[in-house]
Amino acid sequence: MTDLRKTVERFWATAEARDWDAFADTLAEDVVYTLPQTRERISGRERYVQFNREYPGDWHLRIERVVAEPGQVVTWLHVTVGPAEMPAVSFFTGDESGRISVIVDFWPEPYEPPAGREHLTERY
Repeated sequence: MTDLRKTVERFWATAEARDWDAFADTLAEDVVYTLPQTRERISGRERYVQFNREYPGDWHLRIERVVAEPGQVVTWLHVTVGPAEMPAVSFFTGDESGRISVIVDFWPEPYEPPAGREHLTERY
């Protein structure tokens, strides 16, 4: 098995560069992409590449942190879409050839915490 961490780093670099052929090379043919917040799923390399190619707006990403173990990688990103900035967390699973076979993206929206736990937490 090749190093999935390197594959995921190449995945993000080629996404940022809009190099869709190199981006596709990081993916298994039967890759499955899931967005839990919207309950959406995309199956297959061609459809997932097209989804990213057509994503609207001027978006950019920067990797903040990568945590990797054999066959599994998690990335924390700083993403900008136009003037909006947001964090994102992505979970990757690799196949036996070292390509990405499963991606689960979490795009958290900020919200105010519930009242009553101020004595336990620190705001920043």
